[in-house]
Amino acid sequence: MSESTITIKGQTTLPKAVRQALELAPGDRLRYVILDDGQVRLMRTRPVAELAGILRREGQKPVTLEEMEQAIAAGAREA
Repeated sequence: MSESTITIKGQTTLPKAVRQALELAPGDRLRYVILDDGQVRLMRTRPVAELAGILRREGQKPVTLEEMEQAIAAGAREA
């Protein structure tokens, strides 16, 4: 388990293991999510530009709007 100390200014240094786990680099931004039970999740934020192509799969052909609409209609009929 990694630990760090909070300075008088409320700052801390993230341990190397945490930086590596989150794949952090200088200049990266972090998001803190406070859960209902008081736990805090720390996540690296990603610029929107990094999302380009995230759903692309090797060998998978693009789906047309018509095919999407047919799949949605079929799913609605099943529900």
